[in-house]
Amino acid sequence: MPEFKYAKGRIVESLQFISTEMKEFDEDYASKTWEDYRKDKKIQKLIDRTVENILTALIEVSGTVLVREGISIENYIQVLKECAKIFGFSEREQEDLSKLALQRNRLAHRYLNFRWQAIEMFVKTRPLISRLLTKILERESKER
Repeated sequence: MPEFKYAKGRIVESLQFISTEMKEFDEDYASKTWEDYRKDKKIQKLIDRTVENILTALIEVSGTVLVREGISIENYIQVLKECAKIFGFSEREQEDLSKLALQRNRLAHRYLNFRWQAIEMFVKTRPLISRLLTKILERESKER
């Protein structure tokens, strides 16, 4: 496998981006209901895009962690599952995080019937996402 070097500091930058997006979600969208979402196309787009950005960056960062470990992965689902495994998450937590890859795809490809479900799953899984991000940041801080 060829040596892979992610630009120094890029993981931390990506983690900061995710943190900013999550803060925006919490402040602007977390209190929105299905009715709010359904009635307002602009809110739909903003919520969908914010969550999609978070999940895409989470997959990117997790994939980078795996590459550094020399672990090759076939798909986004495995990326999130294996990254969580490295950091000692339970099998249930690994499964919950891995399901976010499907939700990201639903948002990215605009599967109309499933977008709100993707948002709900993100909200439900948010504590796990935060925990994973914290563990990755702690690891990055040690490696500096």
